[in-house]
Amino acid sequence: MRKKDEIAIPETAYADLLKTAVSQIHASRNAIAIQVNTAAVTTYWNLGKLLYDRKIEGGYGSNVIQRLSVDLKVSFPDMGLSPRNLWYMKRFYERYRTSDQKLQRAVAVLSWRINVLLIEKRLTDDEIYYYASEVIQKGWNKDLLLNAIKMNMYAAHKDEQRDNNFLRVLPSDQATLANGILQDSYNLGFLGVTEPIGELELEKRLVEKIKLFIMELGTGFSFIGNQYRLEYNKKEYYVDMLFFNRKLRCLVAIDLKIGEFKSEYVGKMNMYLSILDKQEREKDENQSIGIILCAEKDHLDVEIALQDVNKPIAVAEYELILPKKELQAIVLAEMNRA
Repeated sequence: MRKKDEIAIPETAYADLLKTAVSQIHASRNAIAIQVNTAAVTTYWNLGKLLYDRKIEGGYGSNVIQRLSVDLKVSFPDMGLSPRNLWYMKRFYERYRTSDQKLQRAVAVLSWRINVLLIEKRLTDDEIYYYASEVIQKGWNKDLLLNAIKMNMYAAHKDEQRDNNFLRVLPSDQATLANGILQDSYNLGFLGVTEPIGELELEKRLVEKIKLFIMELGTGFSFIGNQYRLEYNKKEYYVDMLFFNRKLRCLVAIDLKIGEFKSEYVGKMNMYLSILDKQEREKDENQSIGIILCAEKDHLDVEIALQDVNKPIAVAEYELILPKKELQAIVLAEMNRA
C-alpha cells in the first residue's frame, strides 16, 4: 500500500518520463562511444601516418611490423596492435590522407571494425561518406553495414536523392513530371571551357550556344531570354536565363553560379519565382520552377536550405568538361582521321 505522503502520477506521464530517461541514457552512451572511437581512430591515424612517412613497405617491412607489434603490446596490451592491424592503420592513412575533411571527420567517429570493413571494400569517397553517415545516424553495426554494401544501397539512394522540393510543393503529377524532365547534373562540355570563367561569361557562352544548352536541359524547353528584367515595388531584378517548358506548362528560371552552392541563393530564387508567378504567368500555366545551377553542391546543405521554402526550386550541378566516353570518342576519331 502507498503511504499517505506518496504522490501518484498518471501512467501516461510515467511512461513519458521513462521514455525520456531511456532516450537520454542512450544519447549519453552514444556520445561517449563516439568520443572513444574518435580518440582510438585518431591514434590509429597517427600510427598509420608514422608508418607511411617511414616508408614501411612489404618484404623487409613485415619483420619491422612484427617486431613493432611485439614491443608495443608490452606497454599497450589492450590496444589491438597486432601486425595485421598495424598494416590496416597504414592503409587507413593512405586511403584518406588526400580526402576532404568532411570525409575524414565522418570516418573518425566510426568504430575501427567498421573502418576496416570500409577499407576492404575499396569504395569511392562518395560511397564511404554515404555509408559512414548511415552508420552514425542509424547506429548500424558491422553486419548491417556489410549487408547494406552488398545490397548496393548507395546506388539506390543516389537514384532516389534529388536536390529539390518538388514532391513537397508541387501537385504529385507535376512533381513526377518535373523530376523526369529536369536533371540533377548538367554537362556543359560543349562550351569548350579550358580555364576559369566568371558567371557573366558563362551566361554569354550559354546564350551563344543556346540550342546545345536546350538539348542538354531536356525535352520541351523554349528560350525566352537572358538577363530577363523583372520589376516590383519600383526595384529591378534580372533572371540570368528564362525558359518555358511545354510539357510542364510553366516558366523555368535559371540562376547561374560559378562556385559552390550557398543557402542565400535559395532566397533570391524564391523572390524571382514569386514575381514571375505574380506578373508573368498566364492563367492556364502552372507555377514557375527555379533551377540554381552551380559548380558544386552538398546534399545536406541543399536539404536544409529548401526545408521551409514553398516555391519549387531545384539545385543542380554542372560540369565544364566533356564526359569520359565523349572524350574517348573524340580522341579515337582524331586518331582515325590522322
